[in-house]
Amino acid sequence: MAIRIKSRGGESVEQMMRRFKKLCEKEGLTKDIKRKEYYEKPSERKRRAQRKSQSRRVREA
Repeated sequence: MAIRIKSRGGESVEQMMRRFKKLCEKEGLTKDIKRKEYYEKPSERKRRAQRKSQSRRVREA
């Protein structure tokens, strides 16, 4: 799951970093890193998943 960025002609480093960050967000890496930053108990993980599915059901109805 390596993200590679090739320099385009006349592209600055800032523009490359912006493209890299967008690709990381699109792949879900930033969200995954933030989630794994701290330990989460399995019961808390289940509770979070249940809340997420419940909100998804409410939106569909």
